[in-house]
Amino acid sequence: MRLSSLWNDLLRRDMVEKNPWSRWNFDLSNQISRRAWKQEEMNKLVNTPWPVGSIPNETFMGITMVAAYSGMRLGEISNLRNEDIQDVEGVPCFRICAHPEDNWSPKTEAGERIVPIHSTLLSWGLLAFQKANQKYLFSDLKDSRDGNRGADFSRAFSRYKMIMDLPPAVTFHGFRHTVSTLLRNQKSDIREIWIDALLGHESSHKSQGATTYLSGIDLTNLQTTVEAIQYPDFYLGKRL
Repeated sequence: MRLSSLWNDLLRRDMVEKNPWSRWNFDLSNQISRRAWKQEEMNKLVNTPWPVGSIPNETFMGITMVAAYSGMRLGEISNLRNEDIQDVEGVPCFRICAHPEDNWSPKTEAGERIVPIHSTLLSWGLLAFQKANQKYLFSDLKDSRDGNRGADFSRAFSRYKMIMDLPPAVTFHGFRHTVSTLLRNQKSDIREIWIDALLGHESSHKSQGATTYLSGIDLTNLQTTVEAIQYPDFYLGKRL
């Protein structure tokens, strides 16, 4: 890649005839493109019991419901603290932000954001996970040796996928693709810049206005966007 960039500069100066390093790919691993979940696959998930193991059933349901109704990454969900659930202008929200004391931060600068909590999650009972004597919302998760709170869940979900006999392209991260696909295919006035802000993507609009004012998107627009995440039938067992 470094050689290619140097030769591109030589090309611009007319000092060489071509770039011999362009289009080289040294990655020999088999890459699997992750995709959105299909409705029949989500139906299978709803109807397949979570296996007994290190991750309690309620924690599985809570994390999966948050992913499906917000598009948040597993790392963001598993690192949510009780203090990260905040009332903003009268709207219950997830506050996704860096926690340097625990050496965790979102993947990108755009990843630091406010995500209104979907009304389905509120009616489902998500806020009951908050416990006064616990630091994290999903307190059953444990840190791995490298401090990854989502590692055990990720492994457990991979085993769960095998039970459901789902293809390799369908992963937990696929819920993020599912949400993005749903929102971008909405027949409404939801703007793409709102979707980018909700999901923590760098804005696909590179105009000065988009890059400068992305952080100033009104909360009501974000709430409208998150409430547009709707499924024909996806709801994991009601909390007791």
